[in-house]
Amino acid sequence: MTNTADTSSARAHARSQAAGAAISGPELPEGVDSAKITFAQRIPAGGYANIVVARGTRVRLSDPRGAACAHLLLLRAESPWERLNVADTVKVPWQAYLGAGHPLLSDQGRVLATIVADSSDHHDTLCGTSAHARDRLRMAGVKQGLEPRDIGPTVSFFRGVRVDSDGGLVSTGSAGPGGAVELLIQLPVTVLVANAAHPLDPTPITDLDLVAWSAPEELAQQLGTDPEYLRAVQNTELDWHARTLEALA
Repeated sequence: MTNTADTSSARAHARSQAAGAAISGPELPEGVDSAKITFAQRIPAGGYANIVVARGTRVRLSDPRGAACAHLLLLRAESPWERLNVADTVKVPWQAYLGAGHPLLSDQGRVLATIVADSSDHHDTLCGTSAHARDRLRMAGVKQGLEPRDIGPTVSFFRGVRVDSDGGLVSTGSAGPGGAVELLIQLPVTVLVANAAHPLDPTPITDLDLVAWSAPEELAQQLGTDPEYLRAVQNTELDWHARTLEALA
């Protein structure tokens, strides 16, 4: 685990993060008005990011050099005890392999985000994080007032895993440079991302790009048709509108 217990170690850690991020900026998505971009960061190998994003934000993770591994955790911004539930994210859509149209569900049966674009198709919901990734996620969480107990299971993008015929887990590696995944955020969330090794894949990590922009008009689109997905969306919308009315009262 990273040692930040004293001033010198904390300073060295902060400078290493800043130096890695400053080497070059992230690749920005084509066709997106720069005025709508709310966050853009290149995350170096072993680095992390932490941001709070609004409902109706589109988040793009991309793998410019072909060997990133994005360990992602989402927590409800105003209620961080509601967070990504990987088991339900697999169970509700009847699908363990992430791709476009797949919801990322909370432990309350609500949709925190939906994958709306995917040009990689090399992801993992089964293995969890490496020790280094957990360390980085804890570091990211501290910046948002979170404690180690708040850091739960994650999904991983850009390093594929499949279940073999005998039930074993097999690494399928990366799809190569240029892969990207885009999420539409459906409730305000804290996004924690660690760019760190995958438990089944020792390939050295390369840079990860994270870009977010405002896209509230996309919430009106129907992103899925399965009854389980529609029920989760209904749960999400009812809760969101109830909280909105409560805030206005």
